[in-house]
Amino acid sequence: MSKEDEILRYDKMVEQALRGVVRQAIEEVMEDGLPGDHHFYITFMTDFPGVEIPDYLRDRYPGEMTIVLQYQFYDLSVNKEKMGVTLSFNNVPERLSIPLSAITIFADPSVNFALQFQPLGDDGGPDLDPDEPEEEEEGDKGKKGKGSKTGEVVSLDKFRKK
Repeated sequence: MSKEDEILRYDKMVEQALRGVVRQAIEEVMEDGLPGDHHFYITFMTDFPGVEIPDYLRDRYPGEMTIVLQYQFYDLSVNKEKMGVTLSFNNVPERLSIPLSAITIFADPSVNFALQFQPLGDDGGPDLDPDEPEEEEEGDKGKKGKGSKTGEVVSLDKFRKK
């Protein structure tokens, strides 16, 4: 039994639970549409395995892309592994398929709510490569290094309306 197998991986559990929030939010929008002023900003890694986007978008957004679900989006879908949506780029509808594990940020600015995720490896947990050096996060908000092993406590109070 390896050392990693001997500990409970709370980091992986929390990441999966929070990705469930994203999935549930999308499911509710699929059924009822976006209520009120709600809208989603979804940032994802374009080079993540399983991401299906047109080549010209991947070329234009190497590494990371943010989509907005607000006024014009079609065929929204989600399952346990991925989400799909059709968006218009220069008046051309394009189907995007995005694994939930490729999402790095999910935000709904209308209610000041945001979740930031660690990149996930193929096993559904954070990609913790012990041989990879940690990257500095200073001045690079929103982009965590792949080798980041630090845990952080996030207070949800800052996202709640007072």
